[in-house]
Amino acid sequence: MYTLTNVTKTYSGRHPVTALDHVNLTIPDGQLVAIEGPTGGGKSTLLQMLGALDVPSSGDVELGDVQLARAGERQLTKVRAERIGIVFQNFNLIATLSAQENVETALVPLHVSAAERRERAMKALESVNMADRADHLPSELSGGQQQRVAIARALVKKPRVLLADEPTGNLDVGTRDEILELLLERWRADSLTVVMVTHDPRVAEGAQRRLRIEHGTLHETMAAG
Repeated sequence: MYTLTNVTKTYSGRHPVTALDHVNLTIPDGQLVAIEGPTGGGKSTLLQMLGALDVPSSGDVELGDVQLARAGERQLTKVRAERIGIVFQNFNLIATLSAQENVETALVPLHVSAAERRERAMKALESVNMADRADHLPSELSGGQQQRVAIARALVKKPRVLLADEPTGNLDVGTRDEILELLLERWRADSLTVVMVTHDPRVAEGAQRRLRIEHGTLHETMAAG
């Protein structure tokens, strides 16, 4: 479970910017949450806090028994490697690696043997219907296929949390619906906690709970039923 208490994030500079302003949020295990809001409203900063990619200027961020805001970089790296999978809008696949090799990269920090990495990567690709493209480079795949590989990479380490930053933002409507259905399918099958940042109301409609963040302030727009 995530618990955020009075989380504030301010970026210093000539004109300081408060990206998060005293945010309080609890996300139970297994919940599917969509976060909406305008560009620059704080969505990506909030996702970075949840992903242990950044720490707040003040306040507490807890994931289960780990206090992320106070953890050292070594512990944060361990949390990211073991507990959290992240899917990005731009896929972030390594151009020179095959689909299978891209998926395997998520297992390297876990010190998994090469044989086990290959086996788990293939199973992850099978779960997103991409096993037949395992030896293809990203340039040989469509946008939707690249996102499927990216989802497999996020899931191969068997995380408890899946964070998705505009996962359908670069896809056409038909492919968007396919990727959304895939995310919902994996959420149900793997009992994941899923948090999606999106500008797309169609994507947000698939969530149990909808939040909106503007000017760093978080509001509940639809609570889980």
